Amino acid sequence: MTKQEFAARAAEKILILDGATGSNLTKAGMPKGVCTELWALEHPEAVIELQRRYIEAGSDIIYAPTFGANRASLKRFGLEERLAELNRELVQLSKTAAQGRVLVAGDITTIGYPVTEEGELSYENRVELYCEQISCLAEAGVDLLVGETLLGGDEAMAILDAAAMVCDLPVMCTLTIESDGSCYFGGNVIDIAASLEEMGAAAVGINCSCGPDQLECIVRNLRERVNIPVIVKPNAGLPVINEKGEAVYPMEPEVFGEHMKKLVQLGAGIVGGCCGTDERFIRELRKIV
Repeated sequence: MTKQEFAARAAEKILILDGATGSNLTKAGMPKGVCTELWALEHPEAVIELQRRYIEAGSDIIYAPTFGANRASLKRFGLEERLAELNRELVQLSKTAAQGRVLVAGDITTIGYPVTEEGELSYENRVELYCEQISCLAEAGVDLLVGETLLGGDEAMAILDAAAMVCDLPVMCTLTIESDGSCYFGGNVIDIAASLEEMGAAAVGINCSCGPDQLECIVRNLRERVNIPVIVKPNAGLPVINEKGEAVYPMEPEVFGEHMKKLVQLGAGIVGGCCGTDERFIRELRKIV
């Protein structure tokens, strides 16, 4: 898909993303502390079933489970030499689920550390790291790219620079923020979004962070600041920790849908769900759209 084709599709209607991946794979039996990407590859039926549920519920775009399939993250599990295999095969799982009915986005994320002026965490090395993963995703045949759960503007910029070096795919960028719009590695999402638009991002916004009930001001300000589509992919409310030490997201699908309707009215053009959401939440999004 070209950037122009994506822009035309986003101009036609509100696009619906998928819901959570990690929390639903945990429900499907994935243990804590394992490499999510390797577990997904070894349990393809769990991934395909989950993504087919999202498609049936109304998703227009599903994310391939390549979230942490970059060299820095895979190295923590001793899997860095399987980077190309993991990205290629995980994209194929999503393409099997999609069957050409929806778009498949190659998923890219933070490595968990801020960009530094030099050394292994320098901007140049970050671009190189993302170039490697994006090349694999493009070769695997994704329709577009998404940098999500990013903790700062430098990470998003590195992804955009890397993508421009190796392919012509559209790139969506979403950051994880505090309730006041500040990003964990510094800066404010409103200002960062404007910079990302200038660099060629196809759409910008937020994911994870908090529930949709806390995002009205952020979405309004984003819509006023940028001309590209605004993405909102929040959690099912703020989590509470149960007696087993597990994070539980309390917001019900209907309530989630009510709040998301307000965000669409304020200008959100691409919507989905993050932690704690499943196909029921996507079904509510389809109702309001």
